[in-house]
Amino acid sequence: MLNVKQMSRVTIVGHKDIFERTVDALHGINSFHLEDYNNEDLGLKIGKPFENGEDVSNKLIKIRSISNFLGVKKGNIKKQNMDSVFKELDTKLVELDNEVSKRTGRKIEIENNQKELVTHINELLPFATIPIDLEQYSGYENIAVFAGVVKGDIESKLSNITKSYELFSDSKSGIIVLFVLKEHADAVSDILSEFAFKELRVPEMSGVPVDLLGKMELDVANLQKNIESLDAEIESLKIKYSDFILASDELLSIETQKAEVPLRIATSEHTFMVDGWVPNEDYDLLADTIEDATDGRAFISRTDVTKEENDIVPIEYNNPKITQPFEEIMNLYSRPKYTEIDPTSLIFISFPLFYGMILGDIGYALILMTLAFGIKKLVKSDAVKPLMNILIYCQISTLIFGVIYGEFLGFSLAGLETHGVYIPGLIAGFETINLFPSPFAAEMITYPVHRTHLVMTMIVVTALIGLIHINFGFLLGFINERKNHGFMAAVLEKGSWFVIEIGLLLAALGYMGYISSISGIGVFLIGFVMLLKGEGIKGPIELPALLSNSLSYTRIIAVGLSSIYIASTVNQIAFDMVMPESFGPMTIFAILIFLFGHALNTVLSIIAPGLHSLRLQYVEFFTKFYKGGGIKYNPFGYIRKYTEE
Repeated sequence: MLNVKQMSRVTIVGHKDIFERTVDALHGINSFHLEDYNNEDLGLKIGKPFENGEDVSNKLIKIRSISNFLGVKKGNIKKQNMDSVFKELDTKLVELDNEVSKRTGRKIEIENNQKELVTHINELLPFATIPIDLEQYSGYENIAVFAGVVKGDIESKLSNITKSYELFSDSKSGIIVLFVLKEHADAVSDILSEFAFKELRVPEMSGVPVDLLGKMELDVANLQKNIESLDAEIESLKIKYSDFILASDELLSIETQKAEVPLRIATSEHTFMVDGWVPNEDYDLLADTIEDATDGRAFISRTDVTKEENDIVPIEYNNPKITQPFEEIMNLYSRPKYTEIDPTSLIFISFPLFYGMILGDIGYALILMTLAFGIKKLVKSDAVKPLMNILIYCQISTLIFGVIYGEFLGFSLAGLETHGVYIPGLIAGFETINLFPSPFAAEMITYPVHRTHLVMTMIVVTALIGLIHINFGFLLGFINERKNHGFMAAVLEKGSWFVIEIGLLLAALGYMGYISSISGIGVFLIGFVMLLKGEGIKGPIELPALLSNSLSYTRIIAVGLSSIYIASTVNQIAFDMVMPESFGPMTIFAILIFLFGHALNTVLSIIAPGLHSLRLQYVEFFTKFYKGGGIKYNPFGYIRKYTEE
């Protein structure tokens, strides 16, 4: 559970006439991690794709292009027989390509025409209110034409220059079309500039703009109907061919994978050599399958992982199903190395624990749990499902701590008397029970545990939890070091931290007068020397981090209190708006404030506890034992969804 799957290096050698059969067998097993060949010093070279490689790749590109055009989405369909898909692939692909190409070409042509008409309409719109045929805007020898936009009324100034003009204008838009004798053109141009004249290009058409616009808009509407008709035909094609497209895409993807395998494998003129990794539990199946597929003509050798190969072994998790969602958290950081402890199962405990300690509210737990179950059911995604499972685990922890804290959406479930003032709880008759005085501060431990009245105690408790968590990390680091570098290296690098902590504890007891301080200082110095010898100068430099890391866990109470105060503030604002008048117009506003405030705090209740819990894993815990950097196990094969053999 704390170790990754154990792997074996497997080498398969054979004659090229059994190469394709070997590839087919490896692909079908879907458990062999193929290692790319990159050492041509051995006299071997990477191979060339199988003969069908180019044809299969072209078909795959075509089917995906069609799929993208039709908007085919992955979904649940009845699995189709692979041989049947193969038989009809060429015929159906040509048929589908013709159908799509015909409609694609027609649609593009119509859309281009529509765009051209829309461009003409935009050009005509400024002249829509001018009742002049567009041919009359040009072609004169003695008349100048000004068409554009002005700000203000130009007619009074224009009449000062000449009475021989004709002006068409639209006062709302400022559009003018002015005809004057060319001899007055310069003077008119000067006047127009005073009115911020902006010339407009006159469309090269014939006809009155308003009439042209009516016809063009009708043409655009007709073209839109044609596009919608084509879209309906395309949707019909999508429905008709979706199953075929999905099955063909899968089939061609598989064949492309197989065809391109020689580009990753060492070959000579007559032989091939496949090198890779397989989980120990799958080796017998692999060996038997290859032997059956090649009639025993392939040579298979198996070797255990050597110390030098630890960094290149592909990593496959080996966790129980219940903890597998937390592999996503590990992947965000890094997969473990082959000989490292896999902390996935440990995060399964500590991550929800810290999350629940931070949030600890029954109301938010129920809301977020319902939300997680809803998303999990509605969104059929392999990426979303594990994240929702993590959220569900965290809400179970939150629910438990919500019962311990006695909190529901910022309300206290139990009544409490503090400083002579009685604060009623949400549940009538449920009173806070005093248990015993806190050993860390002048505070009373109660049930439910009121965090806002036990701040100092909670700070100390969370710091102690951090110390335990950190030391557990050192213990795991000790195990990792002993496994990789021997017992003495583990004692010096990780055991030294335990000695240092014991020395600090003894020194603290000496300071309080229980024992002699000398013993504590002596033990501390022994640990310091061990650390210096084990980790070099970087070890002592990290000593202050021991205290800061422990104090980082106090964010559990700090972030938790911030959530409580936000919730209680929302409650107070909402209820203060309602209480003076019992019911009235402000009641609706108060309800909105209540809902919006808690909705916002619900979002924060996902982000803040999640991020801080994650930080405590990555920064405070992992740094004590975990390096990571493992290569992802990526077996050669394909998980079929739409086809079957």
